[in-house]
Amino acid sequence: MATRALSHAARTATSRAGTRGFSVLTATEEFPGLPSTSPAPKKGSASSVTTLPSGLTIVTEDASLVSTLSLTYPNAGSSNEGPSEAGAAIANRYLSFKSGSGLSSALILRSLEDVGASVWSSAGRRGMTVGFTAARENAAFVAPLLVTECSFEKWDVKEAQDLAGVEAGEATSNAQVALTDQIYAAAYGGQSAIGRSYYTPGANRSSIMSFRERAYTLNGAVLAATGIADHEAFVRMVDVEFPAPAPGTEAAAPLVSEYLGGEARLSAPSTGYAHVALAFQGPTSIPVTNVLKHCLSLSGASAYASSGIIGVYGGSAPGDALATVDALSTSVGAAPSADIVEKAKAAAKAEALMALDGGSKSLADAMTASVLHSCGFSATALAESYDSVSADDVSKAYAAMLKSKVSLAAVGDISDVPYHATIASRFN
Repeated sequence: MATRALSHAARTATSRAGTRGFSVLTATEEFPGLPSTSPAPKKGSASSVTTLPSGLTIVTEDASLVSTLSLTYPNAGSSNEGPSEAGAAIANRYLSFKSGSGLSSALILRSLEDVGASVWSSAGRRGMTVGFTAARENAAFVAPLLVTECSFEKWDVKEAQDLAGVEAGEATSNAQVALTDQIYAAAYGGQSAIGRSYYTPGANRSSIMSFRERAYTLNGAVLAATGIADHEAFVRMVDVEFPAPAPGTEAAAPLVSEYLGGEARLSAPSTGYAHVALAFQGPTSIPVTNVLKHCLSLSGASAYASSGIIGVYGGSAPGDALATVDALSTSVGAAPSADIVEKAKAAAKAEALMALDGGSKSLADAMTASVLHSCGFSATALAESYDSVSADDVSKAYAAMLKSKVSLAAVGDISDVPYHATIASRFN
């Protein structure tokens, strides 16, 4: 009897439950902010370029998850230092984010740190760049801090001079830096602006100020910004917030340096090692230069290339220095085959495209380089610039390279390194 009653009660409850109305919530309604299980496919990066009346070129892309803003002054490197401004370029690098425009250094850095920005600056023979990386939504807000007008407070200038001296001192103990300095001195002459080392300490306050006022102008500069969803809105912000140049202000003219092809030697027997580099005048085309560099690498040498020069380098025990020079000369002297050119094209193209995928800062650097070289930027155009390099282009560039005078740089225990005339005779 009890069992029959329980069964009846269960059937009644089940019947009522079946007719009861329940409200149904979707997962998104019940858990706000839950990621979609079917997200929209990722879109390819789109880039845009605009040049303002001030002469500042702005290049942006919209796909990066974080934003890097980099402002490059192409004529603020040591190659644009005047005769009395040696060391001004490296000192000015350390005046980045210092007191200016009515703001203290502490306030500028605190404003950037408050939005999670990480700041950096770099400089060299050719140009100077200052920038930061921050969340996309905060980048435009603090962008004007890139162009604060330095007030040259005495404590800021003193600190910049000290830091420049420390960096220059560290560079003198680096064999690769010393070899780079020597190859530029050999190629352009040690007394020329570009032949002189970037790592030159001792700039005084007046030379630091005169160099900055002349070289740090927006006319001719490039502002690269990644992760910018609205290019037009960003351009309007820059046009309003960045200081307009004084009427009649022109872009700093780059100093013209003539390639000479000579010799520079730095003897340091205590190192117990000989470092040697050979250089030639390079092509004007960046894609052709990079393909030619990879041709030299595929020939078995360690190759390098920079704006205006290209070459090979190596090192050995002092007693093997002659054999090292012979090997370098042989690697340069053999013209690349068609098969080597195709492999070099693929390697150079891959290297260029991988730079676009190397993070937000790497992408900003690639965007800036493209704008300075071709006044525009797109990944497709970059790939096509390497695809269009023909074997004939490389052959002509290689022949022109060998027709230029060879430059020789030697650092370390170099008593057995042949002199320039001996090496030059191999290419005549």
